[in-house]
Amino acid sequence: MKTNKKGFTLIELMIVVAIIGILAAIAIPNFLNYQCKAKQSEAKQSLGTIAKNQEAYVAEFNKYADSSVKLGFQVKGEGSKRYYTYSYAGVSSNAYTATATSMNKGIKGTAADDKWEINEKLQLKNTTNACQ
Repeated sequence: MKTNKKGFTLIELMIVVAIIGILAAIAIPNFLNYQCKAKQSEAKQSLGTIAKNQEAYVAEFNKYADSSVKLGFQVKGEGSKRYYTYSYAGVSSNAYTATATSMNKGIKGTAADDKWEINEKLQLKNTTNACQ
């Protein structure tokens, strides 16, 4: 007698699960790294805006601004929509350094902060990179 068996064997199902696991192990870290780099674009864009505003401010007042209020700079978004805080250091009539520091103990959920800096020479540098 011929029986008609339909379905998958346990071995076939285990092979499919193993393949999915391998693909996930490769894809998830890459996805998290791309997501981290996308969040870094907030810092780069905002520091560029701060630099432009600083140049406009120094043209009018002959010194650099020491606060975002004086520059008219504000990051839109509340809470989880913002990833960085911004501060100013070494502000004088001819120099400044603006810093973007990631919030919430790093933008990848790690303890490492992500820090970006820009100065009056428009040199943008990543002093601590959380996206490695």
